[in-house]
Amino acid sequence: MDAESFKKEFLPFHRKLYHIAYRLLENEADAEDLVQEAYLKLWDKREGLAIISNPEAFSVTLVKNMCFDLLRSGKYTANKQTVELNGIHYTCPADDMETRDEVRQVKNIIAQLPEQQQKVVILRDVKECSYEEIEHITGLNSINIRVLLSRARKRIREQFNKLNNYESRRN
Repeated sequence: MDAESFKKEFLPFHRKLYHIAYRLLENEADAEDLVQEAYLKLWDKREGLAIISNPEAFSVTLVKNMCFDLLRSGKYTANKQTVELNGIHYTCPADDMETRDEVRQVKNIIAQLPEQQQKVVILRDVKECSYEEIEHITGLNSINIRVLLSRARKRIREQFNKLNNYESRRN
């Protein structure tokens, strides 16, 4: 495959590939870098791409798998967890002190959860990933994910109620 046919075949998907990477990574620079790496991989394999019947689906799958690989790496996940938890704060109205305090409490409770429960809660409840996407990212099966999520939510609820009942008794 020559450069012109490669451009005509694969470059029209750039915007879609970027949006997929951005949705999974939630970072503009990382998403752009990942899409660029995906194009480099495609270019390196350009001779074998002629047999692919659906280049768009192939490109989307490549980008998703690259994102999942990156998210699986412990270093990237650890760095993103802090950002994700801090990002919750910005969804609250600035003038509602009670709501901001409750969000802070929930963030602190999530930070105290075991690592696997933290990952699952963040991916499902903060990033709104599907169970299938969480399976790809964590390597866990759906039953384990549901159990971890249930336990994490129960613990968050118990700890949150404990904090709020304590504070209401104090006043």
